[in-house]
Parts: sequence; structure tokens; C-alpha cells
Amino acid sequence: MTTSAEQWATDLASWGIPSEILDQARTSPWIHPPALFFVPKEIPSTLSHELAREALGDGGSILDVGCGGGIAAFAATPPATHVIGVDHQQEMLEMFGNEAESRGVTHQEFFGDWPDVAGDVPVADVATCHHVAYNVSDIVPFINVLDAHATKRVIIEIPQQHPLAMMTAAWKHFWNLDRPTNPTSDDLLTIVRDLGFDAQMKNWESPLGREIPFEQQVEFMRIRLCLPASRDGEVAEFLKFQPGTKTRVLSTIWWDK
Repeated sequence: MTTSAEQWATDLASWGIPSEILDQARTSPWIHPPALFFVPKEIPSTLSHELAREALGDGGSILDVGCGGGIAAFAATPPATHVIGVDHQQEMLEMFGNEAESRGVTHQEFFGDWPDVAGDVPVADVATCHHVAYNVSDIVPFINVLDAHATKRVIIEIPQQHPLAMMTAAWKHFWNLDRPTNPTSDDLLTIVRDLGFDAQMKNWESPLGREIPFEQQVEFMRIRLCLPASRDGEVAEFLKFQPGTKTRVLSTIWWDK
């Protein structure tokens, strides 16, 4: 019988790009442009942020795994007085450190993949991980080690559906490629509960994402579609005629220690 974690890995594998398409890519389609992770001075509060602040109470530390620029950590600062960032992009960690300095909080940064580098990372009051789980095939140790690094609460935030689901129409249009629909946040909740954690989950609507210039939208989509720069015009034309949406559904999964 397939376990929930094994099914998660199988479903994630189905999102792989066929080799005959991937081989044509001039740039890796698995991009995470730092510009998308810039931390605004005023961070809009969300359920995930509220849960972190609630667990911290009058102060404490927060661990942000896959931190990017650190929105998850700095949304809880204050009350957090110490932030810990883990990321596999050095540029993200530099953004994280600079932001901590500007906000006057102590900080630590650790370069590498979770949980590979977890042995060097200190335990925090709250461990949080936003928009990373869909990149993790071996999800069980990821969750277990995240839990082991929190003394009060663990918070995981992901889209209800795989983030690349928003590109399903584009893959069909440019490559006649059908995309999968699983896994979902419900599947992740099942895994967490199967591991013995008394987790809760709540879905909520969020703005679709940071507004970026249309030219950059075209560039990012073209790269993710494994297309050359010469196809920018076609990608732009495609984007112009897509139905507009301003929100998406996110899921917050959390449990207390």
C-alpha cells in the first residue's frame, strides 16, 4: 500500500518537464528570481504571520526555512528579537541579513538545503517554512527535522494547489503538454498527521503575488516554459489574453509543541 509520503513524491515527480523539452532550454526553468523576494517595509499581515506572533508572545526567535528575503520571519518582528534564515541561494541570505540589520534584530544565516544543514542550525521558538514544500520530494525528514527545531510552534504555508498549476494553460498552448493536478495542501496535511502531529489547516485568499513589470512577467514565463528569448513576443501575446485573476488560495498548516 502506498503511503501518503510516497504518493506525495510520486505526484511531485509528475511535474517534471519531459527531457525533449528541457533539453531545449537555454536557461534553467527552475528559477527563483531574487526580485520576487524583496521584503516590503510594511508587510501585510496574514494568518501565518498572526500564528507566528501569537506563539512568540512577548519575544523570542523564529527560524525561516527557505527564507528568501525573509518575509515570514520579519512579519513576526516584533515580537521576534532573533531571526534565523536558511536558504540555498546566497543572494537570498544576503537580503535576509541586510533586512535584519535594517530592522535592528539579531540574525543568523545558513547556506544549504533543509534538512541537510539542520545540524548546524539552532533551535528556535517558532519554525516556519513558506512556499517550499512543493519543492521537497523526500518530505518526511523535512517535516520531522523542522519540528525538532521548534520549541513552541511549527507553521507551514503553501498554495492549496501546486504553484505551477497557474501555468497549465501555457504548457498546453506552447507545448501541447498536459500538466498534473496533485499534490495539494490537503495531501501535505495528511502526511503531517500521519507522522503523529496534531496539525490544523486553514485555507485563505491572498493577493496573487508581487506586481512586477509586464516585461519581467514575460521573461520569467518564457524561461519557465523552456523557450528561447526569440519567443518573447509570442509569450507576451499569450499573457495579454489570459483571464485576469488577482487572488489565489493559500493553506496554512500548523501545530504546537
